[in-house]
Amino acid sequence: MSGMSGVSVEAKTEVLVERRGNAGLITLNRPKALNALSLQMIRDLTQALLAWRDDPAVQVVAIRGSNKKGQPGTPESLFGGFSAGGDIRFFHQAALAGDSALEDFFTEEYALNHLIHTYPKPYIAFMDGVVMGGGMGISQGARVRIVTEHTKMAMPETNIGLFPDVGGGYFLSRCPGHVGEYLALTGDVIGADEALAYGLADIKLDAARLPALWDSLGAQAFASAAEAEKWIATELIAGYAHPEGATGQIDTYFSLPRVKHIVDALEASPDAWAAKTAATLRKRSPLLLHVTLEQIHRARGMNLADNLRMERDLVHQCFHLRPGTAGETVEGIRALAIDKDYKPQWNPARIEDVKPAMTDAFFTSPWTPETHPLRDLK
Repeated sequence: MSGMSGVSVEAKTEVLVERRGNAGLITLNRPKALNALSLQMIRDLTQALLAWRDDPAVQVVAIRGSNKKGQPGTPESLFGGFSAGGDIRFFHQAALAGDSALEDFFTEEYALNHLIHTYPKPYIAFMDGVVMGGGMGISQGARVRIVTEHTKMAMPETNIGLFPDVGGGYFLSRCPGHVGEYLALTGDVIGADEALAYGLADIKLDAARLPALWDSLGAQAFASAAEAEKWIATELIAGYAHPEGATGQIDTYFSLPRVKHIVDALEASPDAWAAKTAATLRKRSPLLLHVTLEQIHRARGMNLADNLRMERDLVHQCFHLRPGTAGETVEGIRALAIDKDYKPQWNPARIEDVKPAMTDAFFTSPWTPETHPLRDLK
């Protein structure tokens, strides 16, 4: 690899890790896959964050994505894309092969999400471009979540017969009103202003300003993490006013207790937004809509660690309750990413046919508290 046109092995790595001054800087470098997270990327991120957590010279950490336009090291390659999620083609392949790396992926990804939420030093996420699924998992726990005019944010998992994981239950259930249910069930994409109004971002900056801000993080001399915090508070966030988001229309429907109630109310409404939203829900996995609504309801009363343990149980069941191609997640990924026929054969096929026991089965943990893979999360 190193012989090819002078490209070194290091340059091919999918996570670029750099120390500049008192800053630890991370660039996701898998632009052709929209920086979708592989197991190796999760391990590289975890390793860097643990090393910097314990390094007294590092006072602030920042993360960004690269985009498809340029090569690392050229200005246009940096920013313009954050991360489109987890590597769903790998999920499909590993599930059908019975590969234990699939279990490792979710255990290690959720542990990484927890590490970021509980990180003792300021962690800044540059959420430019697409920020979805696993990309939300590595940015929502940030001390500062920066969005731009290019931000396209979503938790679109019900589209592939999955649920909004990576801590999605925790951060979506804490959005105002019943926005969490709406975003979780529909997977609708929102921009920077909605992200701010819904508490999923802290500040909006012009994308053109990001390179200079990134460079200034490496150029500041911070004597301590507290000093870095102070700089963030005065230079970045001071005086920044959040837009207010009206959630009334969303709450009217998504406060209803059952998926069937929500869809019935949307379909009975003369409103164009309601009709479009109902049509979206009718395309999603009926079973996973029920699982997701229950997840958000339960997560409201949970701390992050308990929520991640619940999501670890749920994702295990997504691949094991019905093995192989019979599961909703494998079928959803097949239709969206493998065969690309966009015609998933959901089972049950209709929202009306999902029985409570089908949903309940997902919330049964295959582990005891002592053997749970995330038992150490506090």
